[in-house]
Amino acid sequence: MSARAALAVRDAIVAWVDAHQREEVAFLREIVRVPSDTPPGDNAPAAEKAAALLERLGHRVERHPVPASFLRDYGMKSVTNLIVRHRFGAGGPTIALNAHGDVVPPGEGWTKPPYEGVIEGGRMFARGVAVSKSDIASYTFALEALRTAERAGAGFRGTVELHFTYDEEFGGLAGPGWLLEHGLTKPDLAIAASFSYAIVTAHNGCLQLEVIVHGKAAHGSMPKTGVDALRAANAILTELYEEAGRLEATKSKVPGIHAPTLVVGRIEGGINTNVVPDRVVLKLDRRMIPEEDPVAVESALRARIGAAVSAHPGVRLDVRRILLARALTPLPGHERLVDALRRHAERVFGTEVPAVGVPLYADARLYGEHGVPIVMYGAGPRTILEANAKRADENLDLDDLRRATVVVACALADLLSA
Repeated sequence: MSARAALAVRDAIVAWVDAHQREEVAFLREIVRVPSDTPPGDNAPAAEKAAALLERLGHRVERHPVPASFLRDYGMKSVTNLIVRHRFGAGGPTIALNAHGDVVPPGEGWTKPPYEGVIEGGRMFARGVAVSKSDIASYTFALEALRTAERAGAGFRGTVELHFTYDEEFGGLAGPGWLLEHGLTKPDLAIAASFSYAIVTAHNGCLQLEVIVHGKAAHGSMPKTGVDALRAANAILTELYEEAGRLEATKSKVPGIHAPTLVVGRIEGGINTNVVPDRVVLKLDRRMIPEEDPVAVESALRARIGAAVSAHPGVRLDVRRILLARALTPLPGHERLVDALRRHAERVFGTEVPAVGVPLYADARLYGEHGVPIVMYGAGPRTILEANAKRADENLDLDDLRRATVVVACALADLLSA
């Protein structure tokens, strides 16, 4: 495509997105009005709403339900993943756009209803409006803009796939993991939902363990006749938090990622105030920088936990892995995505757009594990904190939604015209 033709396509995309902003906002509002809290993870209704909206736009929507037998063991109730495939001209790459429609529960402290999509001061307030239901809208309308340019004569080659999945909060194995493992998609490149102006090229890994400390109950007046599981758990906690302090000295070389972290996120146990605890459960989260080996990290952590209770006779441990999410590291070919997105993002937003790593983990890693070059980019503020993501009054600047849609559409146009 000549420079003049490319400029004409870009201008047509901008004009179309601007003219259809009201429809995009209405689309997003319908998406956020269907709860998809995970847990409990009963998310098929949210997928069905998205599918109906996509079909209303003229798309053929593939529904890929995850079997109940898998979900029962996994800990969710219902998941239906969606794929839309739009083929342009012959040849060219297949580019997947992945956004997740599941969200964390709203929690307390909201000043506006979390599932109404209230619009105030140019912002929409709702659970999931920033992470990442906004990109169900931005990716859908970016594809709509490309379809319009195609009808006007743009010579695109390749395929754009929309992957709308409903399991990011539980780890993604029933979402993108399911689609990729079962060969339902084999993209050449992918863009995953994001939450800031930056282009994310790497993210941390995550290991989550459940540690069950077994002791023996006894009357509170005769504690030595029992085995105090809480006392042993306290020794484990002491060791874990000392390890968390030591991890601060390990630094990543990836910009945007700093050091490994370790937190104990949940503790439960005991029978009553006057009974020696016979069972305590700890659930911990260990974030791994890209340079770390997950196998070595898990082995060392299990050894530390075992050593911590060695001085407590009668205690028995069960350690179970809840989650292992590997870090995302850049694959050859991701530079094409970075260059296209950055070029248009800096023009549209009028600011420098860095390519960085982030300390969280996301579904993007699953594409990377299947050899698909991927970056994360989508609608969001300068930083995730500004959106109150996963906190009360989560919100999105609707002009950022419009601008991100333009950026994604223009970047896709470049990639499909190369």
